[in-house]
Amino acid sequence: MSLEFLLAWLAVMFPLIFSPGPANITFAAAGASLGIRRSLPLLAGIDIVFLMKALLVGFGFMSWLIHYPMVMTILQWTGAIYLIYLAYVFIKPNKEPGKTATKSVSIWQGMLLQSMNIKAWMIVITMFSVFAPKQEESNESSVITLIIMITILNFVTHFSWIAFGRTLSKALISDKNRNLQNKLFALSLLLVAVWLIADNPTAISLNAV
Repeated sequence: MSLEFLLAWLAVMFPLIFSPGPANITFAAAGASLGIRRSLPLLAGIDIVFLMKALLVGFGFMSWLIHYPMVMTILQWTGAIYLIYLAYVFIKPNKEPGKTATKSVSIWQGMLLQSMNIKAWMIVITMFSVFAPKQEESNESSVITLIIMITILNFVTHFSWIAFGRTLSKALISDKNRNLQNKLFALSLLLVAVWLIADNPTAISLNAV
């Protein structure tokens, strides 16, 4: 792999992975509300499913999506509903004021969220349509290399969003400020849910898969 290829890949993929979306906003909210350690199961669940998506697309098992765009629409709406639920989870006040929240997110919740994350499908499809070798030149090693690269970028980016949320939470010492922060994160999740409903990801060409 050449340095030029790596820089070109980062120039395209870093903004896509790092930009705010369902997973990244949830990571920031989890980091702020739960801390880094209790957010790791969420990270593991989301990144495991992202890896599965990359494997499916990379090795051509998702070409059937071209013929069934309704599947993407169903995932789109289901994901939006789940984001609304997560917004409620993060904004829900503690029953005992003054105590540290004991709520947590599981690896299964992370896997569920990523399963319905339309943005992740589009990112993977974009990566392979732009950077995978042509079919006649394609080989397993090049596909695996791209999958490893995006997996590493995913982990670093997602951990950064968790750390950002945690840092912001520590900066806002008072309960009043933290409650405001939780409300802002919940609002962000709601806005992403609205975006999922309003947007039409199936308009992006799937012919490259």
